[in-house]
Amino acid sequence: MGSRVEILNDGGFRSDGRRQYELRDVSVDLSQHGQADGSAVITHGLTQVLVSVFGPREAKMRSQTMHNRANINVEVAVATFSTGERRKRSRGDKRTLEMAATIKSTFEPVIQTNLYPRSQIDIFIQVLQQDGGLLQTCINGTTLALINAGIPMLDFVCAVTGGVHATSPLLDLTLLEENDIPNVTIAIMPRTNKVTLVTMETRLHVDRVAEIFRLAAEAGSVIHKEMKAAIGSRTSSLVASMGLGTPKGADNMGDRGDDVQMDEY
Repeated sequence: MGSRVEILNDGGFRSDGRRQYELRDVSVDLSQHGQADGSAVITHGLTQVLVSVFGPREAKMRSQTMHNRANINVEVAVATFSTGERRKRSRGDKRTLEMAATIKSTFEPVIQTNLYPRSQIDIFIQVLQQDGGLLQTCINGTTLALINAGIPMLDFVCAVTGGVHATSPLLDLTLLEENDIPNVTIAIMPRTNKVTLVTMETRLHVDRVAEIFRLAAEAGSVIHKEMKAAIGSRTSSLVASMGLGTPKGADNMGDRGDDVQMDEY
């Protein structure tokens, strides 16, 4: 049975008033939360998550210690009030564990773990509200929290969800759209245009994959600019609070076209 709500009307508008390729509003809060070394609250539309990063620090269990690099530990918790079904998810929930494993595998090749042998980086993700695009929001929030914690990375990781309604591609899906159309979540590194994640839970026609990848790459660059702007604003406020003045180039960090070249490892 199809959805009672029209996904895309004849005028080219979706159920929430957006166009096909239009992204939802993104807001970022990088202020300190608790004792975390770095944290970020990110909102994509009505989906909101809090990401807290601790470390690098000594691993709690010797079995998790790696002699040549840091171990990345990811835990995802879903608040009971975050959805309409009010079902409490335990830490052993299968879907939650799968999402944590996906996020870990996404960031392992990006974080420069070789700089911190015999240590552990803990990433705790709390889902506060969800209305589609949950995985992309968690990945984007994790990127910001890691940068806020000062953990070196090869590049940003920017994720977006795409789908196809009939023959029309859509970006940044809501929960209604995710439940009704085939969709895929793609995470890219904008500086190198490398893909770090592609995950699908539904079937997507092979003829549509190339177009979705192209649109996701373009959307990733837009999200990348929003992230850089948030980080630049946070950096400026921190430096100003220390009485050192505004760092050169921090105010227009979000407007710069190119990233600073990072060392290759």
